Amino acid sequence: MEKTEWLNVEKMVDLNKICVFCGSREGNDNAIIEASEQLGITFAKKNITLVYGAAKIGIMGIIAQTALDNKGKVIGVIPEFLKLKEVVHLGLTELITTNNMHERKLKMQEISDGFIALPGGIGTLEELFEILTWLQLGLHKKPIGLLNINHFYDDLLKLLENMVRKGFLSMDNYNLLIVDSSIDLLLKKMSEFKDPKSPKWLNSDRT
Repeated sequence: MEKTEWLNVEKMVDLNKICVFCGSREGNDNAIIEASEQLGITFAKKNITLVYGAAKIGIMGIIAQTALDNKGKVIGVIPEFLKLKEVVHLGLTELITTNNMHERKLKMQEISDGFIALPGGIGTLEELFEILTWLQLGLHKKPIGLLNINHFYDDLLKLLENMVRKGFLSMDNYNLLIVDSSIDLLLKKMSEFKDPKSPKWLNSDRT
Protein backbone atom coordinates (compact mmCIF):
# COMPACT_ATOMS: atom_id res chain seq x y z
CA MET A 1 0.00 0.00 0.00
CA GLU A 2 1.36 3.41 -0.96
CA LYS A 3 1.96 5.95 1.78
CA THR A 4 -0.26 9.00 1.79
CA GLU A 5 1.70 12.26 1.85
CA TRP A 6 0.05 14.77 4.14
CA LEU A 7 0.56 18.47 3.57
CA ASN A 8 2.14 20.20 6.55
CA VAL A 9 -0.43 22.95 6.97
CA GLU A 10 -0.41 25.03 10.15
CA LYS A 11 -3.82 25.13 11.78
CA MET A 12 -5.26 28.62 12.07
CA VAL A 13 -6.91 29.82 15.29
CA ASP A 14 -10.69 30.07 14.95
CA LEU A 15 -11.54 33.53 16.24
CA ASN A 16 -15.31 33.20 16.53
CA LYS A 17 -15.52 35.20 19.78
CA ILE A 18 -13.01 37.88 20.78
CA CYS A 19 -12.98 39.61 24.15
CA VAL A 20 -12.10 43.31 23.95
CA PHE A 21 -10.66 45.23 26.90
CA CYS A 22 -11.04 49.00 26.56
CA GLY A 23 -11.88 52.21 28.35
CA SER A 24 -15.17 53.20 29.97
CA ARG A 25 -14.30 56.74 28.86
CA GLU A 26 -14.05 58.00 25.28
CA GLY A 27 -10.87 59.99 25.82
CA ASN A 28 -9.95 62.94 23.61
CA ASP A 29 -8.29 61.31 20.58
CA ASN A 30 -10.60 61.02 17.57
CA ALA A 31 -8.32 58.42 16.01
CA ILE A 32 -9.08 56.07 18.91
CA ILE A 33 -12.82 56.60 18.59
CA GLU A 34 -12.70 56.00 14.82
CA ALA A 35 -10.60 52.85 15.20
CA SER A 36 -12.99 51.53 17.85
CA GLU A 37 -15.91 52.04 15.47
CA GLN A 38 -13.97 50.30 12.72
CA LEU A 39 -13.25 47.34 14.99
CA GLY A 40 -16.97 46.97 15.69
CA ILE A 41 -17.70 47.06 11.95
CA THR A 42 -14.93 44.54 11.25
CA PHE A 43 -16.24 42.13 13.87
CA ALA A 44 -19.73 42.31 12.40
CA LYS A 45 -18.52 41.79 8.83
CA LYS A 46 -16.29 38.85 9.80
CA ASN A 47 -19.05 37.33 11.97
CA ILE A 48 -16.88 37.62 15.09
CA THR A 49 -18.89 37.90 18.30
CA LEU A 50 -17.72 40.72 20.56
CA VAL A 51 -17.27 39.82 24.22
CA TYR A 52 -16.79 42.83 26.50
CA GLY A 53 -17.65 44.42 29.84
CA ALA A 54 -21.30 45.25 29.00
CA ALA A 55 -21.21 49.05 29.46
CA LYS A 56 -22.88 51.49 27.07
CA ILE A 57 -20.44 54.31 27.83
CA GLY A 58 -16.93 55.15 26.66
CA ILE A 59 -14.97 53.16 24.10
CA MET A 60 -16.78 50.11 25.46
CA GLY A 61 -20.12 51.50 24.36
CA ILE A 62 -18.82 52.72 21.01
CA ILE A 63 -17.49 49.36 19.85
CA ALA A 64 -20.54 47.49 21.14
CA GLN A 65 -23.08 49.81 19.52
CA THR A 66 -21.18 49.90 16.24
CA ALA A 67 -21.09 46.10 16.11
CA LEU A 68 -24.83 45.91 16.87
CA ASP A 69 -25.65 48.62 14.29
CA ASN A 70 -23.90 46.46 11.68
CA LYS A 71 -25.86 43.32 12.68
CA GLY A 72 -23.05 41.85 14.74
CA LYS A 73 -23.39 39.81 17.93
CA VAL A 74 -22.31 41.23 21.29
CA ILE A 75 -22.03 39.46 24.65
CA GLY A 76 -21.64 41.61 27.75
CA VAL A 77 -20.24 40.27 31.03
CA ILE A 78 -20.59 42.34 34.19
CA PRO A 79 -20.57 41.77 37.96
CA GLU A 80 -23.76 42.64 39.81
CA PHE A 81 -22.27 45.58 41.75
CA LEU A 82 -21.14 47.34 38.55
CA LYS A 83 -24.48 47.30 36.77
CA LEU A 84 -25.35 50.81 37.93
CA LYS A 85 -21.84 52.30 37.97
CA GLU A 86 -20.96 51.30 34.39
CA VAL A 87 -24.43 51.93 32.92
CA VAL A 88 -25.24 48.57 31.33
CA HIS A 89 -26.07 48.38 27.63
CA LEU A 90 -29.56 46.86 27.52
CA GLY A 91 -29.59 46.06 23.80
CA LEU A 92 -26.93 43.36 23.75
CA THR A 93 -27.29 39.95 22.14
CA GLU A 94 -26.62 38.40 25.54
CA LEU A 95 -25.91 39.79 29.01
CA ILE A 96 -24.11 37.64 31.58
CA THR A 97 -24.08 38.72 35.23
CA THR A 98 -21.41 37.44 37.63
CA ASN A 99 -20.98 37.68 41.39
CA ASN A 100 -17.65 39.53 41.32
CA MET A 101 -14.79 40.82 39.18
CA HIS A 102 -12.82 37.57 39.27
CA GLU A 103 -15.80 35.58 37.99
CA ARG A 104 -16.29 38.21 35.28
CA LYS A 105 -12.75 37.80 33.94
CA LEU A 106 -12.90 34.02 34.25
CA LYS A 107 -16.17 33.92 32.28
CA MET A 108 -14.71 36.19 29.59
CA GLN A 109 -11.72 33.87 29.28
CA GLU A 110 -13.88 30.77 29.10
CA ILE A 111 -16.18 31.97 26.33
CA SER A 112 -13.61 33.81 24.17
CA ASP A 113 -11.22 32.50 21.51
CA GLY A 114 -8.86 35.46 21.83
CA PHE A 115 -8.40 38.91 23.38
CA ILE A 116 -7.71 42.42 22.13
CA ALA A 117 -6.81 45.45 24.25
CA LEU A 118 -7.73 48.89 22.96
CA PRO A 119 -6.77 52.14 24.67
CA GLY A 120 -8.12 52.54 28.18
CA GLY A 121 -7.12 53.27 31.75
CA ILE A 122 -5.99 51.29 34.78
CA GLY A 123 -8.82 48.77 34.49
CA THR A 124 -7.89 48.01 30.88
CA LEU A 125 -4.25 47.46 31.81
CA GLU A 126 -5.25 45.24 34.72
CA GLU A 127 -7.39 43.06 32.44
CA LEU A 128 -4.69 42.89 29.76
CA PHE A 129 -1.90 41.89 32.11
CA GLU A 130 -3.97 39.37 34.04
CA ILE A 131 -4.99 37.52 30.87
CA LEU A 132 -1.40 37.75 29.64
CA THR A 133 -0.15 36.31 32.94
CA TRP A 134 -2.65 33.45 32.62
CA LEU A 135 -1.20 32.69 29.17
CA GLN A 136 2.35 32.86 30.53
CA LEU A 137 1.40 30.38 33.27
CA GLY A 138 -0.33 28.02 30.84
CA LEU A 139 -3.85 28.59 32.19
CA HIS A 140 -5.09 29.19 28.64
CA LYS A 141 -3.60 29.05 25.13
CA LYS A 142 -5.43 31.85 23.35
CA PRO A 143 -3.94 34.77 21.38
CA ILE A 144 -3.75 38.21 22.99
CA GLY A 145 -3.56 41.28 20.77
CA LEU A 146 -2.72 44.89 21.51
CA LEU A 147 -4.23 47.38 19.05
CA ASN A 148 -1.75 50.23 19.26
CA ILE A 149 -3.93 53.04 17.91
CA ASN A 150 -2.09 56.28 17.15
CA HIS A 151 0.95 55.16 19.21
CA PHE A 152 -1.13 54.98 22.39
CA TYR A 153 0.82 52.01 23.78
CA ASP A 154 4.33 53.00 22.61
CA ASP A 155 5.51 53.87 26.12
CA LEU A 156 4.07 50.65 27.56
CA LEU A 157 5.92 48.61 24.95
CA LYS A 158 9.13 50.46 25.82
CA LEU A 159 8.58 49.53 29.47
CA LEU A 160 8.15 45.86 28.54
CA GLU A 161 11.33 46.04 26.46
CA ASN A 162 13.13 47.48 29.48
CA MET A 163 11.85 44.55 31.57
CA VAL A 164 13.51 42.24 29.05
CA ARG A 165 16.78 44.20 29.15
CA LYS A 166 16.82 44.17 32.96
CA GLY A 167 16.15 40.44 33.12
CA PHE A 168 12.64 40.52 34.60
CA LEU A 169 10.83 39.35 31.47
CA SER A 170 11.94 36.69 28.99
CA MET A 171 11.84 37.46 25.28
CA ASP A 172 9.59 34.43 24.78
CA ASN A 173 7.01 35.86 27.18
CA TYR A 174 7.41 39.35 25.73
CA ASN A 175 6.54 37.89 22.34
CA LEU A 176 3.32 36.37 23.67
CA LEU A 177 1.73 39.81 23.25
CA ILE A 178 0.74 40.36 19.61
CA VAL A 179 1.00 44.01 18.62
CA ASP A 180 -0.12 45.97 15.56
CA SER A 181 -1.74 49.29 14.68
CA SER A 182 -3.82 47.73 11.89
CA ILE A 183 -7.02 45.85 12.77
CA ASP A 184 -6.75 43.47 9.82
CA LEU A 185 -3.06 42.70 10.43
CA LEU A 186 -3.64 42.19 14.14
CA LEU A 187 -6.45 39.70 13.47
CA LYS A 188 -4.27 37.92 10.92
CA LYS A 189 -1.40 37.61 13.42
CA MET A 190 -3.79 36.37 16.08
CA SER A 191 -5.20 33.72 13.74
CA GLU A 192 -1.62 32.48 13.16
CA PHE A 193 -0.81 32.27 16.89
CA LYS A 194 1.00 29.11 17.98
CA ASP A 195 0.14 28.32 21.56
CA PRO A 196 3.05 27.75 23.95
CA LYS A 197 3.56 24.07 24.75
CA SER A 198 4.37 24.74 28.41
CA PRO A 199 4.86 27.71 30.73
CA LYS A 200 8.23 29.28 29.95
CA TRP A 201 9.22 29.49 33.61
CA LEU A 202 9.07 25.69 33.83
CA ASN A 203 11.87 25.46 31.28
CA SER A 204 14.35 27.36 33.45
CA ASP A 205 17.56 25.65 34.53
CA ARG A 206 17.26 27.27 37.93
CA THR A 207 16.25 25.09 40.87
